[in-house]
Amino acid sequence: MKLTVVGCSGSFPSVDSACSSYLVEADGFRLLLDMGNGALGELQRHCGLYDLDAIFLSHLHADHCIDMCGYFVARYYRHDGGRCAPMPVYGPEGTEHRLTTAYADTPSASSMSEVFDFHTVKPATFDIGPFTVRTERVAHPVEAYGIRVEHGGRTLTYSGDTGVCVQLDELAAGADLFLCEAAFTAGKEEIPDLHLNGREAGGVARRAGVGRLLLTHIPPWTDPDINLQDAREVFRGPAELAVAGRTYTV
Repeated sequence: MKLTVVGCSGSFPSVDSACSSYLVEADGFRLLLDMGNGALGELQRHCGLYDLDAIFLSHLHADHCIDMCGYFVARYYRHDGGRCAPMPVYGPEGTEHRLTTAYADTPSASSMSEVFDFHTVKPATFDIGPFTVRTERVAHPVEAYGIRVEHGGRTLTYSGDTGVCVQLDELAAGADLFLCEAAFTAGKEEIPDLHLNGREAGGVARRAGVGRLLLTHIPPWTDPDINLQDAREVFRGPAELAVAGRTYTV
């Protein structure tokens, strides 16, 4: 599997990165995990506008899904070759309504289902193209899911947005690459069931026995080096910061 970080900024785009969006590729299949603010433009640096095969939305906060509105326009009003056929979009209950409301004046004005084939995510194991995926609900104020992606004997786990929870430990168990949010700073923000800090992300990586930790979703107002240092104090394996535009082999 190949992972490309399309965007990794938390809450809002930074000068260096769009918000959360990660391209996972194998066997010619392209799965996008989240499409937050600014991601649609950056995505086109890494694949064609119409070359995605499926999209997974971890939850419906704007920094993880809002560029789906622009992508709807690109697919619905495609200027060459006609309207795109529906592509699978996996998201929490109410994904179509949420995106429709964000895009249109009234929900009834949407034709999103003409270019997106919406599937409601619940805790489950299923296939998306060549990938076997497992989804579990994680600890966040809205319905949110982490995802475990397996292919060819290799495993990538993406936390989405979450606080500490046993479901995340289970999804990350033995993962070769653990893409984990670390939005908070230890000793500064202490809000349960919202986000992880670097130390907590490192703790999940240690308990799960992951091969490699990649910290992401760090907001522009947070010092990423502090969070990385905190994670490394807990997790002794390889740990680094996600970098927009960088590609990783899983």
